[in-house]
Amino acid sequence: MRILLVNINFHRKNYNALLSYKNIQVVQIYDINQINNINLSEFDCVYSPSIPIDISRYPNTKFLFGPHFSVFPDEKVLSVIGSNSRYNQLSTWTVNSWKIFDIVKNLNLIELPFGVDTDTYCEIKPIQERSYVFIYYKSRNPDELQFVRNILDKQQISYRIFSYTQRYHEQDYIHFLRESKYAIWIGRHESQGFALQEALSSNVPLLVWDVTSMNQEYGFNYDDIPATAIPYWDDRCGEYFHKADEFEEKFKLFVSRLDSYRPREYIMENLSMAKCEEKLIQVVDQMKSEK
Repeated sequence: MRILLVNINFHRKNYNALLSYKNIQVVQIYDINQINNINLSEFDCVYSPSIPIDISRYPNTKFLFGPHFSVFPDEKVLSVIGSNSRYNQLSTWTVNSWKIFDIVKNLNLIELPFGVDTDTYCEIKPIQERSYVFIYYKSRNPDELQFVRNILDKQQISYRIFSYTQRYHEQDYIHFLRESKYAIWIGRHESQGFALQEALSSNVPLLVWDVTSMNQEYGFNYDDIPATAIPYWDDRCGEYFHKADEFEEKFKLFVSRLDSYRPREYIMENLSMAKCEEKLIQVVDQMKSEK
């Protein structure tokens, strides 16, 4: 399969995943106007993650857009509505968050995640030989972080905090994951959530303080739109809860089950490079099969 990528403001990890797909040849352009100088019939699909294209000018070409147009749909989507296009919102809840807007009623929305780098984020030693614990904190009420810290401190559990807003080095994160027996995740809504999925890929079980709404992102003023921090998840990944008064009981359960979780297995089955490449090919093939 050949894809023409309009590589403008493309998320780094999404980009790396796309280039890693073994059965897709990616040709890149860096200016939207270059599309007029290319024979589009040579490609199975044109992919523009961030920039709209007037698809009515190219009725015989298949297009994939998103997820970087905007947080919520605006007039940019109007030019990409048509039977020969799809707009990727990465996961189920984000698709639903757009469907409440009339402007997208005829937009073909899909949920297509990008592959996790399971070679870099891997298990080096079994969980029984790991001793580190960390908290991952991203854009939540600081009181919630302090609440968890107080309980861990009371139980004399040593931990490190990885803060999304205060930044950290990726290599440091990789090293810590390989030595961690578990982590507690206090994060806001995620369309996909690479950092969380990379922890799971490293076979680190997670206890997630999940959200139910976009308005739980600290410092923002979103409406009460249903959301989650774990759009891709099953029981192999760990445990999750929503309210502070659930934490201690859920934490006890989580620690008692540490040896039973298989988070990397979940990632390999659902979010590996091979699985996400397969999903992308299926989306393009489906468009090509439609008249």
